[in-house]
Amino acid sequence: MLIFSLDTMKPSRGKLPLSIIAIVICVSAFIGVLYTEDVGSLSSTSIINLKSCSKQDPLANSRESAEDNKTEDDLDDLEADEKTEFDPRRCSIYKGKWVFNSSAKPLYSDRTCPYLDKQVSCVKNGRPDSDYRHWEWQPDDCTLPRFDPTVALEKLRGKRLMFVGDSLQRGQWQSFVCLVESHIPEGRKSMRRGRSHSIFKAKEYNATIEFYWAPFLVESNSDLHIIADPKDRILRVDSVFKHAKNWIGVDILVFNTYVWWMSGLRIKSLWGSFANGEEGFEELDAPIAYRLGLKTWANWVDSSVDPNKTRVFFTTMSPTHMRSKDWHHEEGIRCYNETKPVMKKGYWGSGSDRWMMGVVTSVVERMKVPVSFINITQISEYRIDGHTSVYTEYQGKILTDEQKADPRRYADCIHWCLPGVPDTWNQLFYAYL
Repeated sequence: MLIFSLDTMKPSRGKLPLSIIAIVICVSAFIGVLYTEDVGSLSSTSIINLKSCSKQDPLANSRESAEDNKTEDDLDDLEADEKTEFDPRRCSIYKGKWVFNSSAKPLYSDRTCPYLDKQVSCVKNGRPDSDYRHWEWQPDDCTLPRFDPTVALEKLRGKRLMFVGDSLQRGQWQSFVCLVESHIPEGRKSMRRGRSHSIFKAKEYNATIEFYWAPFLVESNSDLHIIADPKDRILRVDSVFKHAKNWIGVDILVFNTYVWWMSGLRIKSLWGSFANGEEGFEELDAPIAYRLGLKTWANWVDSSVDPNKTRVFFTTMSPTHMRSKDWHHEEGIRCYNETKPVMKKGYWGSGSDRWMMGVVTSVVERMKVPVSFINITQISEYRIDGHTSVYTEYQGKILTDEQKADPRRYADCIHWCLPGVPDTWNQLFYAYL
């Protein structure tokens, strides 16, 4: 055992040694980081990276003085120079800003891509403004690669990619299909739509881009024949097999589930088979039921997925924007007539539940199979302008003029216009592929 004498470490009276001052500064910085980290920093490879503390630089004061004298343009150039190429282990995707770029054009439109649902085809449905299609997400500390359809298809060559979840995940799937489909010759692509399983084939690449409908991931009595009243929905929180048998053999799985769990404070949860009826359920608080359901999903992934053959992703929760008061638009009606993002850094509204997001983190971090997060929550929080609002459908029909005039009742502030925000989600996903 090594024993250090306090006398040998005792500094001379007066000033403390610079090395001790440096250590104190490092420790203070580390504690500060620990206490300011929040669920926005979700990452499957989350590591707090601290730069090593060096001895005090005698030129520090002169450099700081020079920095103070830099012009705003100089600082902008410096910021651009300091950005590094994208590295998923180092880049904090969720920290950044939306920048308007009028020259940036979407890779598709709801008139050129034949695979979009009416629900998300906002221009076709009469949306008059177009600025929402020209905002680009720019992380603070790295450069996000642009989505290249040809490169994306090459990465998928000989593979199956499947998005699994609810209608928001279906929107991300449709976005991905539309981003690449125009680069595939006619006759070399096909689409088969099903109630639960839809498959887009890129024959030239021997690749498929699929969507599987499982709004809770676990089984429920509202999977195919949707029960409108959430109070009548019952979840089988201990079983995922009915859905999961369709996920076997897929090369890239992208999961999501959130909004359907937020339809009430309590969720009817059942253990055992629906074959014996729907009696015996227990009402659980939504976060508890959510945790049980995610654990069932996680257990299936850990027991059934070979990480050497299959990559697993999880898209974090998509924010809803139901309360305009959240962004201090007191006279507003939900997301109706919003045409610009919220520009306040770190904005977080009532449509994203940090507790529920924490449940995902705690479940995933205990899994054996690595899961990569597509962290869309914070970046989407700003985009109050990107929802379908009244330019959508209701009960399978496009809103009438009379219904559009009643946004308090009919404005959809859950789903997103396409092209739009989900294209950026896929830009993030593409960066990880």
